[in-house]
Amino acid sequence: MRTRHTQNPQPALRGLAACALMMAPAIAAPAHAQQTAQGAAEAIVLRPLSFFKVNDLEFGSIIASGTAGTVRLNPDGTRTSTGGATPVGNGGEPARFAGLGTPNRQVNISLGANQIFITGPGAPMRVRNFEIGSTPTAILSTTPLRFNIATAIGNYNFPVGATLDVGANQTPGDYTGTFTITLNYL
Repeated sequence: MRTRHTQNPQPALRGLAACALMMAPAIAAPAHAQQTAQGAAEAIVLRPLSFFKVNDLEFGSIIASGTAGTVRLNPDGTRTSTGGATPVGNGGEPARFAGLGTPNRQVNISLGANQIFITGPGAPMRVRNFEIGSTPTAILSTTPLRFNIATAIGNYNFPVGATLDVGANQTPGDYTGTFTITLNYL
């Protein structure tokens, strides 16, 4: 092997040069790739005496254990838990509602039901103690609560949190349900 290597090094050099020449056009060629994507744009133009949902109530990810527990999502977005339910990650978002009335107008806000059940792959989970993020906060119920619209142009928005009862050994998966808030302008 030594004699071949020392006697004729040029075939190896020619092979390297040919390889370099074959790679040069690929390296020097400009990239001609264009990618496009579409995004959504939305707007809501309010009419007087309107009311609508901005965000849904989202308790976030929860780890269930062999013990029942609760996850409380406060109107300010903080989560707390008791028993065998453990919130994980930064998920969780209170529901948010908004509308347009007139300054200093009174409104009554109430729930369609004091509790609901969200369903999924396992036993239904109860959602209760809906709380409006007013000053001070207040528990919503089927009995109307009266509020005043305090902004100068009559617009308003408010968050709503609640408590979720998580069963012992709750089956993993997505659970959903709906709740109704009624607002009556007085």
